[in-house]
Amino acid sequence: MAEELATDAAERDRANRVPHAELALLKDSGLVTMLGPVEQGGGGQEWPTAHRVIREVSAGDGSLGQLLGYHYVWFWTPRMYGTREQADRFEREATRGGWFLAGALNPRDSEVSVRDDGDELVFVGKKTFATGVAVSDRCFLEGVREGDGAHVLAVLPTDQPGLVPHDDWDNMGQRLTASGGVTINEARARRDDALGHVDGVFRPHVRNTMDVPTNQLAFANLYLGIAKGALARAAEYTRSRKRAWGGYARTVDEPHVLDLYGDLTAKPWAVEALADQVAEEGLPLYRDLDALTERTRGEYAVRVAAVKARATDVSLEVTNRIFEATGARSTATSFGFDLFWRNVRTHTLHDPVAYKRRELGAFVLRDEVPQPSPYS
Repeated sequence: MAEELATDAAERDRANRVPHAELALLKDSGLVTMLGPVEQGGGGQEWPTAHRVIREVSAGDGSLGQLLGYHYVWFWTPRMYGTREQADRFEREATRGGWFLAGALNPRDSEVSVRDDGDELVFVGKKTFATGVAVSDRCFLEGVREGDGAHVLAVLPTDQPGLVPHDDWDNMGQRLTASGGVTINEARARRDDALGHVDGVFRPHVRNTMDVPTNQLAFANLYLGIAKGALARAAEYTRSRKRAWGGYARTVDEPHVLDLYGDLTAKPWAVEALADQVAEEGLPLYRDLDALTERTRGEYAVRVAAVKARATDVSLEVTNRIFEATGARSTATSFGFDLFWRNVRTHTLHDPVAYKRRELGAFVLRDEVPQPSPYS
């Protein structure tokens, strides 16, 4: 999948079109249903595999790696927020239907309002970032219910008049993620698709707070994948096109080039090893979400924060410094090497990495774990 996406990633980036065709490839590959139950046609895989898949797909196309990573998080959202019955039903239906999932929950936007209408919940508002909604089959929305001010998170069909995605994502990177805004005008969800509500009342659990570390580790693997793709493309260019300096017949014999590739290989390898280790550490938590405590969740979030902080720094360094090895000619638009840096620079601004390092410092010095928030 990564190899196929890589062949025309730069051209598709310049076109900046909504990635309908690319999503069809993801669906045909079977990756969309990889976490789904085997008896419904899914892959029955767990999070360590999902994170490696995010990394590999991102090496071919960071935009598609982001969409797939977000999809996996949304697939698990009913387990983290819903009742057992809701989660089981959702996973069966999503796997059988091969649904691609997205959401419009940006917490830094104004709240969406929700009102009761018989057996349905009606959402009204707008979100400025709604990654993947324009190409999704089901969409997650959150809002504040009129009357009691309760927060409601529900999943609903995307193909309805009340959800209007805007083709207004024109940022410098991650351009094929359909991350533009969405207008929510009388979008409707079934009342029994309000996650975690029992008799109309939301029942909170510690597992509700696992969404952030799950997201953040997916982000880290997205960055590592983009760096991996950049390094592989740069190495191929250096072997086949780069002119040598300093009297050397071949660029691959130049000492400073060998040193650079050694440095830019060792750093991602180290963070990838940490990312895989932390994903394995999370397995017992995901297998028994109801056994989570605030402490065990917080300790895992700190480990994820460490991966996120290092993946951010390393991916920015790799995607920037490859030009030291590829040289001036490689900056031609036709090669598309700038795409890797633009992608990783854009997404690493999602939330300030300084807050992740601060969480690590508070854990080391004060034995404090992060308080759950939309970004911690």
